[in-house]
Amino acid sequence: MQPLSPERRSSRSGLPLIVKSDLHQSIDRRMTVDRNEVLLVGRLSAAVEEQPMPSGDTATKWRIIVRRRRRDRRGGIVTDSIPCVTFNREAADVVRGLKPRDLIEVTGAFRCRVFGPPAAKIWRYEVEVTTAHPVAAAALPPPAAPEDDHPAEASAALVPRQVSYLAQAS
Repeated sequence: MQPLSPERRSSRSGLPLIVKSDLHQSIDRRMTVDRNEVLLVGRLSAAVEEQPMPSGDTATKWRIIVRRRRRDRRGGIVTDSIPCVTFNREAADVVRGLKPRDLIEVTGAFRCRVFGPPAAKIWRYEVEVTTAHPVAAAALPPPAAPEDDHPAEASAALVPRQVSYLAQAS
């Protein structure tokens, strides 16, 4: 099997990425490319947690908050909180050195972990991080403006509305 030539891409922070993929032969003898790569750029949501493993390794866990491109129907920003874990000491050192709300770029692979007894399985999805880098705020593009042509409506959607049934309860 011949490896594919390196593919050059650029991350959101402007850092170049070189990605290699290998051709794999499937059951029906067709050549396919399998790739499980994740690139996330976002903010650290909270302090990092360390979890010692029975093997002696340490799992470093945290969450990254990533904004979506679209907004909700009231014009608010929609975000995803993505769980991350690393067993790599260098990546763990980088993440431990950051404070909540600091910008970070991570690369890794999407993983599904299954825990629990056979009758009550718990499925967790997370990104197993191989590299982590702090990102300067100036390196990111500014957030996209609302897609609405009516800026007054977009700003009105951001103003909290009074909830009458809560006002009556007090």
